[in-house]
Amino acid sequence: MQHRLNLKMSTRILLLLCMMGAGLMIASAVIWLLGMMGDLDLLVAQSIQAVILFILPAMVAMMLFYQRPLHVMGLDRAPSLKALALVITFYVVSLPAMNWIVAANQAMHLPSWLSALEYAMRVAEEQAATLTADLLNVNTVGRLIVVLLVVGFLTGLSEEMFFRGAMLRTMQDSRLGKHAVVWITAIVFSALHMQFFGFFPRMLLGAWLGYLLVWTRSLWVPIIAHTLNNGTVVLVSYLANKGVVPDGFGDNLGVPADGSFPWLPLLSLVLSVAIAVWAARSFRRDDAGV
Repeated sequence: MQHRLNLKMSTRILLLLCMMGAGLMIASAVIWLLGMMGDLDLLVAQSIQAVILFILPAMVAMMLFYQRPLHVMGLDRAPSLKALALVITFYVVSLPAMNWIVAANQAMHLPSWLSALEYAMRVAEEQAATLTADLLNVNTVGRLIVVLLVVGFLTGLSEEMFFRGAMLRTMQDSRLGKHAVVWITAIVFSALHMQFFGFFPRMLLGAWLGYLLVWTRSLWVPIIAHTLNNGTVVLVSYLANKGVVPDGFGDNLGVPADGSFPWLPLLSLVLSVAIAVWAARSFRRDDAGV
């Protein structure tokens, strides 16, 4: 990678995070000003946050760090049909295991001496859930398309540009191994969402998205995977609002009833790991054959 600025990796990561912090303050100020002028649609606020908090810091930082930022981020490499098939297959196969992990994470409790902290964290989780429910209150096709574009695509694009395209790729330009880079980025990705009771499934999602970039070298692959994950939630919510499917459709798939053995999520987990191992070897062979 050809550098523009000769900075240590740790300095570049710190600068990237500082830019994100500045973006957060600017986005919050813009949203506050627009809110003072009248009712502000949550989708507009979400769009402002995606652009100012994630996309702009990622692009500015990578333009400062590298001579070919789009190439380093993997934005100039189109996804292959093989990668797209992998994304869809893995999403379907891993769903029961992820639902099981989500349920287990939500049921976790902190030690009794941290009960006050746990209460505050659960209140924050409930507030976040309320905002999400408002965003997913979709009842028309027109609104569905807009929500899919913002919550599905724009959110996936912005977060992948920052966490995988900028942070992960910058960390790869160091002595850290690929596994360390993927998992460190995944932990930061989950931690910055500030939702402890969804920390572990989000960390695993972040790791999967990171490996997709490492294997395929195309940022569009994790962007599509992220969009698929978010977009499915939006679509299911729309169908539930229309009475086509029950509320929470698919959320309990793989979550065992009390006392029953989790056969389905364990099978899902084993198959998901097998698919990931196959993908790592397959894309490595593809690279070797280039």
